[in-house]
Amino acid sequence: MNQYIQKDYASNEKLKKKDPYKKQNNENCLLAKRVFDIVVSFIVIVFILSWLIPILAILIIIDSRGPVFFTQKRVGANGKMFKCYKLRSMWTNDQANSKQAQANDPRITLFGNFLRKSCMDELPQFVNVLIGQMSIVGPRPHMISDCEKFSRVIPNYDLRHVLKPGITGMAQIKGFRGKTNCFYDVSHRYKWDLFYVKNTSFILDLKIIHKTSLQTMSALIKSPESGSRNIINKTIPEEVSLTLIPSN
Repeated sequence: MNQYIQKDYASNEKLKKKDPYKKQNNENCLLAKRVFDIVVSFIVIVFILSWLIPILAILIIIDSRGPVFFTQKRVGANGKMFKCYKLRSMWTNDQANSKQAQANDPRITLFGNFLRKSCMDELPQFVNVLIGQMSIVGPRPHMISDCEKFSRVIPNYDLRHVLKPGITGMAQIKGFRGKTNCFYDVSHRYKWDLFYVKNTSFILDLKIIHKTSLQTMSALIKSPESGSRNIINKTIPEEVSLTLIPSN
């Protein structure tokens, strides 16, 4: 695993050379994005998480044995590893760093199911945003093992790591969230991530945040069977309809 990281992610210079979009990113846009991240994450942490996390922590402890927080190494901007923070939604298990969560996963606790459905398990990631490891909007950070698998079937997969990973992103509001079941899921999630990298803007971030809020509220109202994956348009724009051929 360490050899894979060193080969495919550790070289920032390599990533810059492979990235055809980086020069198009407007510095003012990225500055506005960072200022927005700092202000919003600070407000959320001080005025919401300061009282909400203790409540959720008590409920997590009552629901199951184990720590309140779950930390995991994820792949961040330019391939740098960072510790991603989440509220624990599963029983403590040995597959947490290798096996994705799936529907009716027996590892998910009763309260953890609510946390995942409401996306509240992601709330601690506002700390990652505040310290500069993540952004509110960006390609979702994957487990190292997933990045290893996906890079084998997606050419130039590391282009999605040009920007900081986000709490929510373009792929997520288009319905590609949760477990990747097949090559279709992986490739289309990558295409939407690449679309965001190419077209990133402060206005687009606001639109993604707005739609994420609507989808989260809708998910809490609807039954688990009528999740966002079935109601979101997954049509891929022509400009990101890349030819993706699985490796042998």
